[in-house]
Amino acid sequence: MSLLRDAIRALARSGGGPRVSGRPPSGNGASSFHVWWDTNEPLAQVSAVLEVVEPPTVARLYFWALQVSFWSEARHEGGGHTGLQWNQRHAESTAVNWGGYYQAGGILPGSDSPLPSSPSDSNTRDFPWVPGARYRFTIGPRLVGEGDESLWPARIEGLDTGEKVEIRRLTCPGDHLRGPVVWSEIFADCDHPSVAVRWSELTGVTTGGERVAITKARVSYQSDQDGGCANTTVLVDGSGIVQRSNSERTTRHNSTLAWDER
Repeated sequence: MSLLRDAIRALARSGGGPRVSGRPPSGNGASSFHVWWDTNEPLAQVSAVLEVVEPPTVARLYFWALQVSFWSEARHEGGGHTGLQWNQRHAESTAVNWGGYYQAGGILPGSDSPLPSSPSDSNTRDFPWVPGARYRFTIGPRLVGEGDESLWPARIEGLDTGEKVEIRRLTCPGDHLRGPVVWSEIFADCDHPSVAVRWSELTGVTTGGERVAITKARVSYQSDQDGGCANTTVLVDGSGIVQRSNSERTTRHNSTLAWDER
């Protein structure tokens, strides 16, 4: 039945219209959209508050994350992403992730997490997040391990409960962070019920110790050619931004959004 449904949807799209239904035919089966922070400064730490405003209702993977790149003076060394997941492999389908990749390829090693994991996934751990609750994610600052290894911690803090947990530490060369971005990666059909998350308090700390409040960012969407859904959007909501699936796209690709810090 699902194959017939997908075939019908494919025929409906044969005229070349935007993809607003069916599964994303991208390489990983997901549709992604990003919000790139307006800063070029070398950073020691970044943080952002995430709230799942309208949670998923289907048994598909959803991933909302804060991502950074690890840099040394000479080059880009790798990247990591931390955030919440709606993931059926984990207890109650709620999980938290901190993982990443070397720039040249390969998964970054990391420390053991204090959080349990139903499928014993080193990067993704069971975490009982609640819709409507606010969680602050923080990456960095760098710690120095044995042999001068660069260790990068990520922490999650429940702003409603005061609970704070270090998820784990990734090992990657580099002495500062660049290119912070928040994103949604959705493995559901384009026309599955709308899901929304809100990002706020986007903040960096420079390597010199100066706090940087981000109030402007550039939006990008996965293209139709790359398998993205055309009905994802990003919009300003007070002092933050909302990423939403299965909704009219009101903000164009490569647009810049601005909001006030409160």
